[in-house]
Amino acid sequence: MTSRSQNNRRIALLAKLSLLTTSYLALSIPFAMSPTQAQSSPAQGGASSLPPVTVTAPAAQHRRSVPSTSRNTTAARGRRTQTARRIEPAAAPKPFTESQDARTGTSGYFANSTSVATRTNTAIVNIPQSLSVVTREQIRDQNYQGVTDVTRYIPGVAVHQGEGNRDELVIRGVDSSANFFVNGFRDDVQYFRDMYNAQSIEVLKGPSALTFGRGAGGGLLNRTLKEADGNRVYEATAQTGSWGDRRVTLDAGQAINENVAARLNVFYEGADAFRDFNHLERYGINPTVTLKPDDNTKIKLSYEYFHDERTADRGNPSQGLPGGATRFNPTTPFAPNGDFSTFFGSPSLNTAQATVQTGMAIIEHDFENGLTVRNGTIAADYQKFYQNVYPTGGALAGAVNPADTAVNLGAYQHTTNRDNVFNQTDFTYKTWTGPLFHTVGFGTEFGRQSGVDIRNTGVFPDGTNIVQNPFAPTYFGAVTFLHHFTGTNTDGVTTPDSNSRYALNIQSGYVRDTIEISRAVQIIAGARFDRFDMSATDMNTNINRGRVDNLVSPQGALIIKPIEQMSVYTAYSISYLPASGDQFSSLTDGTLILQPQRFENVELGMKWNINPKLLFSTAVYNLNRTNQPIPDGNNPGFFFPSGSTQTRGIEASLTGHVTEQWQSSLAYAYTDAKITGATSATVVPGSRVQLVPYNQFAWWNKYQFTPMWSAALGVIYFGDSFASSDDTVRLPSFVRFDAAVYAKIDETWSAQLNVENIFDKGYWASADGNNNISPGQGRTVKLMARARF
Repeated sequence: MTSRSQNNRRIALLAKLSLLTTSYLALSIPFAMSPTQAQSSPAQGGASSLPPVTVTAPAAQHRRSVPSTSRNTTAARGRRTQTARRIEPAAAPKPFTESQDARTGTSGYFANSTSVATRTNTAIVNIPQSLSVVTREQIRDQNYQGVTDVTRYIPGVAVHQGEGNRDELVIRGVDSSANFFVNGFRDDVQYFRDMYNAQSIEVLKGPSALTFGRGAGGGLLNRTLKEADGNRVYEATAQTGSWGDRRVTLDAGQAINENVAARLNVFYEGADAFRDFNHLERYGINPTVTLKPDDNTKIKLSYEYFHDERTADRGNPSQGLPGGATRFNPTTPFAPNGDFSTFFGSPSLNTAQATVQTGMAIIEHDFENGLTVRNGTIAADYQKFYQNVYPTGGALAGAVNPADTAVNLGAYQHTTNRDNVFNQTDFTYKTWTGPLFHTVGFGTEFGRQSGVDIRNTGVFPDGTNIVQNPFAPTYFGAVTFLHHFTGTNTDGVTTPDSNSRYALNIQSGYVRDTIEISRAVQIIAGARFDRFDMSATDMNTNINRGRVDNLVSPQGALIIKPIEQMSVYTAYSISYLPASGDQFSSLTDGTLILQPQRFENVELGMKWNINPKLLFSTAVYNLNRTNQPIPDGNNPGFFFPSGSTQTRGIEASLTGHVTEQWQSSLAYAYTDAKITGATSATVVPGSRVQLVPYNQFAWWNKYQFTPMWSAALGVIYFGDSFASSDDTVRLPSFVRFDAAVYAKIDETWSAQLNVENIFDKGYWASADGNNNISPGQGRTVKLMARARF
């Protein structure tokens, strides 16, 4: 795709979003704001010069149109009382709306409720699913800017390397780069997200198709963004730290009048890294506006421009063994002379670039008869490109030879641009049928996703691979990137490069009924229908293929509440992943006839609000994944749907205020994820699933010593795991300690010092296969100053 056409698409998207925003503002602001209101708005910061007056306000009335038959009478009444109204002092305006924290009962690290799991604001203790919420304050205190860093403290979640160019997680043994959402909308393109505008992070475990649709078999991650809720916030931060880090942010918002609120989040960051020749630069801007035409209606508008550019780093190879590594004699990653900073790539060629533009419009309305509705639309344009020189190829597939004298490097580049448009409508109706109280949720989702997937193979001066000294592996030479249309090429490439143009149309509907039989018993039953209509054109051959999947995903649960603050639940759910996979970029003759993968989860759990700001959660579960494809050795390009995986585990967490001074986020997971049906010749029954440890433990504690001083200490234990599911490269377990000190200097100024990996522990953090293994970064210091004004 040419640069000119990319720019034209961006301009067109911006024009549409600008027109939408302008139209809303033009329609709403003239009716919402008068000069008197503007002068009296508390958000302007001006104090009244009138003496204190006690006023008895009338009962709150909802704004509504006056019937035509009563206009004359109303006007006359207005003239009779006009003088009296002039001499009465103006009553203080009502708050614009509840803050996001108040709406969810959030205090520090504790959140009482969320609307992410059920599409309606529900107490977490009443949600029959394992769920972790990372609040804005915990994100701020830990000062991790990336999604995957935040999840290190969440049980049952492992970080995948993602080819060094994207966020990717393994949740309950299921790897996915697509199960990411923002404000409940699918955000499935492969890129690195930033926390600058995040109000909270929610991680749901287990199949979640009823709410979110296809995939999400092991779980998903949602970002809830900061919104213009009318509360006054003016906060700026400046940060410096290790590896030349420099980061600034601004969060500014307030109510403009009783009908309009606005907010702006902006950030910039530039830094090098602990790995040689690595660097990053990223920035974003996110203005939001909320309109309140009446007391029962809110319109939320948001636009975000985000850019992330960094060195793509696929990590280190493994150590080759004489005779080769096996499941019963695994090898380990290779670090030359124990140096974790050595770069197995090209300083000038390795890059990952993402530019994301997103517009959202959400309308919420309360009909005041038990029925509420939310309609939301998102339009997103993703421009994504990455290029890698990395360990691969040769007889050892990129591993260092047993004599430690050679390692093979290969190269490729990949363009994965995509446009997403989704519309969601969610109704919630609360009513009685005899003695039973129902909360019925029902709605629809329509979407279209279209894009391209173009890959080119890198050719070195002597072919598709180059042999390097593993103690000096960094490559400074040239690479020519060529597209290979067939599997027969003079440069040795035996597989055609991908070149696909695709489109996906989605139509979905769901219904869920939460039935309260009594205060102590609830039954939940629901189902979702998804129509997944995909077409893809192989541009190498000009063959167009299409496939339609009609999927029904049920969910059921029983909740017992011995006391109001405690729930014991059992839940059953199913989710499907179409054969085109997480990223659905192409179709082949083989995938056209494959059945969707199936995820079936049974879970037993308990949640307990030990005190009003402390939540204990635990769950035991069994998750079966079936219909995983295994290549047909006698028919290249075709598969048997006989692969399967079983994950069984226990998760527990304790989050919130242990005392008024002590906040804690404690998490433990035992995860037994095993292959039960072969998915390849080397991934066989009994193998442990890639990157999943048996034991995982994380504990973050913050203590407020005085009104001025507080401190935090965190520890992460991650048991041993394997770089891939053939279990031939073992990643040793590790323990990492983090810490922070906070100082509130006065009402305006505060500061914090964060130290990650305070003992400078060398460890292997993640992988993307046996010879692309990422080390964890060494001791990292960040110093931040914050001003609130």
